[in-house]
Amino acid sequence: MKKLKNKGVWFNLFLAGCLITLFLSSFSFLGKTDPKQEIIETLKAQEKSWNEGNLEAFMSAYLNSDTLRFISRKGINYGHQKVLENYKKSYPNKEAMGTLEFDIIHLDMISKTDALITGKWTLKYPDNKENGGHFTLWMKKIKSNWLIVSDHTS
Repeated sequence: MKKLKNKGVWFNLFLAGCLITLFLSSFSFLGKTDPKQEIIETLKAQEKSWNEGNLEAFMSAYLNSDTLRFISRKGINYGHQKVLENYKKSYPNKEAMGTLEFDIIHLDMISKTDALITGKWTLKYPDNKENGGHFTLWMKKIKSNWLIVSDHTS
């Protein structure tokens, strides 16, 4: 009879452990985020920074490295600092920057840490003039942040 009571205690402990594990695992999805949503949020933050006239904050979505590539009709530029300098030269003040809007056409996850984004960019100005084009971004998740490692903008 003593053995049966002991088995009942172990069974109850086992059952309680299973229930606790099931309960805790049901909340595991709360810590997970959708990588596509994280990327979209990064690009929205870029729009916001641009529209506030803050090029340094806009550039925080780019990998801060000499390996960063920015390709445009003018050629290929390498490095975070060079890209920032080119933006400052082309857009010396908030008025020159206009209002930026991104339109994401494709967002493809290449792996858990790499994404390829194709989209359209538009700069709108108060005089109803617009400038725009298309872009392809290679974004990589580095230390929990999605960063642009290559930008081909035309």
